[in-house]
Amino acid sequence: MLLGATGLVGREILRLLCAEPDVDRVVALVRRPIKAADDPKVRIEVVDFDALESRAELFSVDQIFCALGTTIKQAGSQPAFRRVDFEYPLIAARLGVERGASHYLVVTAVGASATSRVFYNRVKGELEDALRTLPYRSVTIARPSLLIGHREEHRLGEELGKRIGWLTPGRYRPVSAEAVALALVLAAREDRPGMRIIESEDIRRLAAEHAAS
Repeated sequence: MLLGATGLVGREILRLLCAEPDVDRVVALVRRPIKAADDPKVRIEVVDFDALESRAELFSVDQIFCALGTTIKQAGSQPAFRRVDFEYPLIAARLGVERGASHYLVVTAVGASATSRVFYNRVKGELEDALRTLPYRSVTIARPSLLIGHREEHRLGEELGKRIGWLTPGRYRPVSAEAVALALVLAAREDRPGMRIIESEDIRRLAAEHAAS
């Protein structure tokens, strides 16, 4: 299953999953109909994310990728942001484990911590802590720094990051959405038991190693 298939990272995850020979079916949950990859294994399901429990049958999958994410500006308020970045991913995780999913893979953020003074990072950290309490065989968390890639909307911070990102410390250097997606798909392929956190530097390293192989 993939949540966030229309987003920057989600689009790349969908593309990579379609190319995975061991993936038989991808259920992509979306808010509105989309044109998906021309692949018979992709099943698009339009759902109300405020009523995911009503579509619990869709969560009978082996692995769940969650690339849901917004900004406070887009969401309109902190409570609305928390609903998208904490409540929806956690509800999906609970439904998945109840239906037999064994591996949950999610995108949070560099610096995620439930004790952070930064609201964004605090919400991401609270999600990570909540996922630790669920009985998944495997949980993989990707913590990218500033994401770069093709977006429909213009983001000034991202444009600045592209230009001066090389000046920032390694942990905070911008990382491509494609690299984040690749790190998660590789982790899904490996399917290692336990909790695994892939920091932004490791995401870039994995992408470089994959390109060189």
